[in-house]
Amino acid sequence: MNKGNSLKRASKQQSAVTAAAVFADWFDQLEAAPQILVGFSGGLDSTVLLHLLCELLPPERITAVHIHHGLSANADDWQQHAKTLCHSLGVRLISESVVVNKTGAGLESAARDARYKVFEEHLIEDGLLLLGHHADDQVETVLFRLLRGSGARGLSGIPQTRAVGAGHLIRPLLNQPKSRLQAYAEAQQLVWIEDESNQQEQFDRNYLRNSVIPTLAERWPDYVQGVMRSAEQSGQADQLADSVARADLGLLDPRPERGGWSLDLNQFIALEPLRQKNLLRYWPEVQGMPPLGQTFIDEVMYSLLTAREDSEPKVVRADLQLCRYRQRLYLLRLSGRPKADLDFCLFWPADESLVLPDGNLLIAESARGEGLRLNNIERLQVRFRRGGERCQPAGREHSNSLKKLLQEFGLEPWWRERVPLFYSDEQLVAVGDLWVCEGWQVGPQMEGLKITWQTNSL
Repeated sequence: MNKGNSLKRASKQQSAVTAAAVFADWFDQLEAAPQILVGFSGGLDSTVLLHLLCELLPPERITAVHIHHGLSANADDWQQHAKTLCHSLGVRLISESVVVNKTGAGLESAARDARYKVFEEHLIEDGLLLLGHHADDQVETVLFRLLRGSGARGLSGIPQTRAVGAGHLIRPLLNQPKSRLQAYAEAQQLVWIEDESNQQEQFDRNYLRNSVIPTLAERWPDYVQGVMRSAEQSGQADQLADSVARADLGLLDPRPERGGWSLDLNQFIALEPLRQKNLLRYWPEVQGMPPLGQTFIDEVMYSLLTAREDSEPKVVRADLQLCRYRQRLYLLRLSGRPKADLDFCLFWPADESLVLPDGNLLIAESARGEGLRLNNIERLQVRFRRGGERCQPAGREHSNSLKKLLQEFGLEPWWRERVPLFYSDEQLVAVGDLWVCEGWQVGPQMEGLKITWQTNSL
């Protein structure tokens, strides 16, 4: 390996970084962890992190994870360097190659996604993943997001800890400036990789790091501390806004719904606009989904909320949809799967669960005194609406069109083309888990078939 081109060897200097100080807040967690992984690129920050951790813990408790992205001509050399260094420290190494497919978010984002996928695959329950991001990385992140118009969440920067897969991510060096890490590396005479792509200024972060931040540093030498304080305050503002959103949501009659959740639209509109926008931003996150961006929130405020209800307004993101029906505002998950065409038809023996083409699920179980009459039914035929169906729900005197009955039963418009219809010998006998048709219901002491139409997403 040509160490002159891709490795940097430090001369000896005094270091201000110690393992005891770096891991002071995490020592108990590290001691108790069933697994400790270190993301190891071989660069300055991950090299210092791994070396410090080996000062604190027995090396056999540590596993380094190196990702071969294949984006550099030196990637094979970097992989070999990782093997050599880990062997010298007595640390186990996992080295994996990934394929980075550039997406609309850019090459850096695609590479990051590929790394985290590997990390998640190797993390066990309650395992720890340590990454070497430092204070200079935090400054770059905050400035980058500021220029993209981020709010408090974005300007809070890189979180020091968060959940990843089955485990937890910790960034012990996040409060340490790069200069201190370099001083430590020089004191220990460490060898690390210098990625040549860090000098390529077509990448926004590299441009900030190499051209913008040095100019800021000349005018404001303590810029790192200032940006870090702003990030901390932004994080506190984000936590407060999240708390307000959750409190407001609790007052708006929130309900679980098919494929999502709803709240009372009239009470929502009674909130002042600032709190409406705040609630919209955090509502998906309360349900475990990414928060809404400002553009999406504006579309909800100025298109969805002001539209006529009979126009069935909706605003769609790749993973969710917001819509209105009968004075309720709905947040629905989207599966990304197409709904079945009108010719969909299959036979279901009803002795096991059935996954429908849209990803939703049919479950059948025996139940005394409720559900569908089983005698003379060997298997059910499952279809979707084709138009013109009629039905007489059990207990009713007359039949009616399925279209009118679904409106009467209050099934939301977006489900009416997806509700499964059950037939026996070409006769409609039940509609989803909404009702059984007249003549097909069970008596009080009879064994029936109770069908559940489980709708996890639209």
